[in-house]
Amino acid sequence: MNKIRKGDQVIVLTGKDKAKRGTVLAVDGDKLVVEGVNVAKKHVKPNPMKGTQGGVVDKTMPIHVSNVALVDANGKPSRVGIKVEDGKKVRFLKTTGAVVGA
Repeated sequence: MNKIRKGDQVIVLTGKDKAKRGTVLAVDGDKLVVEGVNVAKKHVKPNPMKGTQGGVVDKTMPIHVSNVALVDANGKPSRVGIKVEDGKKVRFLKTTGAVVGA
């Protein structure tokens, strides 16, 4: 069970985007794509077959899962635990004890 999933609200703990918040857009193994975090400039060639225009575009790049944490109700970073409730595994925040995604 992944501790951080698509759609979760996270905060960045380290790096150039420290303290930024965003929503997880995609999860690929141990890398996450977070909205508005780790944005890089990418030079794109024009492609008339696809109808794309060339130029410099902003692209959101992946960030390692260890550099982010879920945000609790108080707006602070929280670690995630896993417990069994009613025969199902659920994620909960260590700071508040609240169940995530319920």
